Amino acid sequence: MNPTENPPLPGDPHPDRPTPSPAPAPLTGHAPLTGNAPLPGHAPPAGTAPLTGKAPLPGHAPPAGTAPLTGDAPPPGNAPPPGHAPLTGHAPPTEPLPLTGHSLLAGREVPGTGDAWYAVAAATGEPFGPPHRDASTEQVAEAARLAAADARAFRALPPERRAAFLDACAEEIEALGDALTALAARETGLPPTRLTGERTRTCGQLRLFADLVRSGSALGARIDSGPSGTDVRLRRVPLGPVAVFGASNFPLAFSVAGGDTASALAAGCPVVVKAHPAHPGTGEAVARAVSAAAARTGMPAGVFSLLVGRGHDVGLALVGDPRIAAVGFTGSRSGGLALIAAGRSRPVPVPVHAEMSAINPVIMLDGALAEPEAAADAYVASLTAGAGQFCTNPGLLLLPAGPAGDAFLSAAARAVKAAAGNVMLTPDIARAYTEGVRRWEGVPGVREVARGAAGAGPYAPAPVVLACDAATYTAHEDLSGEVFGAAGLVVRWSDSNELLRLLVELEGQLTATLHATDADRPTALELLPVLEERAGRVLWGGWPTGVEVCHAMVHGGPWPATSSPGATSVGTLAVERWLRPVCYQSFPDALLPSELRDGNPLGVPRQTGAVLTAGS
Repeated sequence: MNPTENPPLPGDPHPDRPTPSPAPAPLTGHAPLTGNAPLPGHAPPAGTAPLTGKAPLPGHAPPAGTAPLTGDAPPPGNAPPPGHAPLTGHAPPTEPLPLTGHSLLAGREVPGTGDAWYAVAAATGEPFGPPHRDASTEQVAEAARLAAADARAFRALPPERRAAFLDACAEEIEALGDALTALAARETGLPPTRLTGERTRTCGQLRLFADLVRSGSALGARIDSGPSGTDVRLRRVPLGPVAVFGASNFPLAFSVAGGDTASALAAGCPVVVKAHPAHPGTGEAVARAVSAAAARTGMPAGVFSLLVGRGHDVGLALVGDPRIAAVGFTGSRSGGLALIAAGRSRPVPVPVHAEMSAINPVIMLDGALAEPEAAADAYVASLTAGAGQFCTNPGLLLLPAGPAGDAFLSAAARAVKAAAGNVMLTPDIARAYTEGVRRWEGVPGVREVARGAAGAGPYAPAPVVLACDAATYTAHEDLSGEVFGAAGLVVRWSDSNELLRLLVELEGQLTATLHATDADRPTALELLPVLEERAGRVLWGGWPTGVEVCHAMVHGGPWPATSSPGATSVGTLAVERWLRPVCYQSFPDALLPSELRDGNPLGVPRQTGAVLTAGS
């Protein structure tokens, strides 16, 4: 992830981002709701006054000198069309999505406080859409309180109910149709075809976790007896409310209803999402879909909330709330480190599972260079896909010195020169990319291999490949940092010992890719233990961009690629981040959880002693 993607926390203010005055013309159909009524099916919890947007949250007087929340009048022209139906999460696919810019607390709209800010079109830097205002400290606390209040009720639901909720989330997101991908494309600059695929992945991921819940395998049920014959049984239970921070580069799959949210809900944990300011409209639309799914399937209202926030205060307040039990984050290293520090500084520290930065080394051995043109074309295609804005982008390529490596580099130069830049996610990210390339170019011993053409508009910088030798790379720490975008650094190595030293000195990575043939087997076997130590996913051939969503996937790695080297944010193993084991000793059968009773009434997979048994 780009170090300046969310400095120093996801959602930090962008001082150079234009603020419209007067307010820009609203998107057609983007009329706000009143800010006072719950979304359909989401009545306030018993004994709790509804949030009206005109009075302090229950039990929270406004800070001294602060006016109570009054709600924000919409910009002129944002009145709903005659006969416009209330929002339910099912906007007609052919109409713009109705948005308000408000936070959603347990299914209820709550306008934020402070200065207005707007979504920005990635291609032009122009603001558009309804005004957004950051959630107040009181609103953050209320979201956490609602999540905690409903945590026990949510975890107590039968597995099929929780699975049905996840399935419904996928259905509601799909029902948003092309309007969702059109909005996301405008906010992020990503092409609609890419976003259509990402929506398919997001919904497939939700359904994968629904199937996991139904299977019962994540419960980790075990039955055994100690040396003294004591009856001992174990299952995993939810940690409690989880805070999720959306990522800029995947507005669907790593955002409001992405892998962190899906896996936390599958674990039985309520979720409070801090929306990413790079795509606030997309985040709100998806949040409405999740809220509609919760209402449709009869979930406790506090199971899901969305907080709007451009500044870092919202994120820090959320992580610091004592009712939040764990945190999921995908973004910059600076943002991840700040959240980790916040989680650790609490009176009761909490785990912060942060995916931060990686350069994802690709190692080319001699046998892989027999067909340099094909190999180089595949490298450049991976490097430039999505403007290079993948967390698994192959930012570092380790290439042998000599004629075979020279041929590969010449072929790569031709491919790069034929490539054009694509619009980057935000103007700030485009500027950071340009500055990062200049930083690399300023290192003595680094040369340009090739540069492509800039794309249309001011925020589509050209892809570039630079090169240096191993001595230059190891002597300059600046070269080991990530440049988020379509920039590749090729480091030439002279022998296997020098290659091994390069790998040993690398930081933890998300991926490491080895291109070789059977003739390179002795060298590959020597390198493999080091690659296992450095990366969460090791590839033989292929390219690291493109992360399959399946049971055996690992999208994680050693520090500082992530803060949790024993975990993954993609694949069903991700659910374990939000669970902890509880042992039940000498309990009567009638008092045990169903999955641990003698008859296994839920039919879940269990381990009895050393023997694993499949569920029914």
